[in-house]
Amino acid sequence: MNGGRAKWVAEGRPLVSERPTIRRTTYPVPKKVNAAIRAKRPEVEKALKSKKTALVDVRSKPEFVGEIIAPPGMTETAQRAGHIPGARNIPWSQAVAQDGTFKTYEDLVQLYKGAKVIDGKDEVIAYCRIGERSSHTWFALKYLLGVKKVRNYDGSWTEWGNLVGAPIAKGAE
Repeated sequence: MNGGRAKWVAEGRPLVSERPTIRRTTYPVPKKVNAAIRAKRPEVEKALKSKKTALVDVRSKPEFVGEIIAPPGMTETAQRAGHIPGARNIPWSQAVAQDGTFKTYEDLVQLYKGAKVIDGKDEVIAYCRIGERSSHTWFALKYLLGVKKVRNYDGSWTEWGNLVGAPIAKGAE
C-alpha cells in the first residue's frame, strides 16, 4: 500500500489528503433482463446450423486455435480447448487504438467486414471465455457500427468447452 504512495512522492506528484465530496444517488435497476442482447446455448446451437448468424470469438489466437484453454491465472475455465466451429477469430484488442480508445469507424468496418462478421449476416453472436471481453465487441458492433442484431453469448467458452458432445474445432479457421 505504501509502495504506491512512495512512487507518487518519488515522481513529484502531489498527494491529496482532503476527502472528496460524494453525493448520494440511486441507479434504476431494470425490472427484467433485456434478453435481446444475450444469447444462450440454444441460440448458439441454432446459429451453427444457420448461414444467417455470424459467430465471432474475441479471445486471443492461442485460445482460439486450442493451444491454451484460458489465459494464465484465470480461474473460470473449460475442460476442452478450441473454438465453436465456424466462428471467426477477431481478438477484442484489435478494435482498440494504441491509446486505448476504440479505432475509427472506418477501421472497425474494415476489421469486421474483412473477417466476414458483418458481411450480409442477419445477426452476430460474440463470445469469449466468460462474456467479459465479448461485451466490448458487442458494444463496438452495436453502438459504433450500428449492427441491429448483435448478442453476447452468456456462457461463452467456459460453458461451450465443458458441454458433453458440443462440437469443437481446433486450429485456424
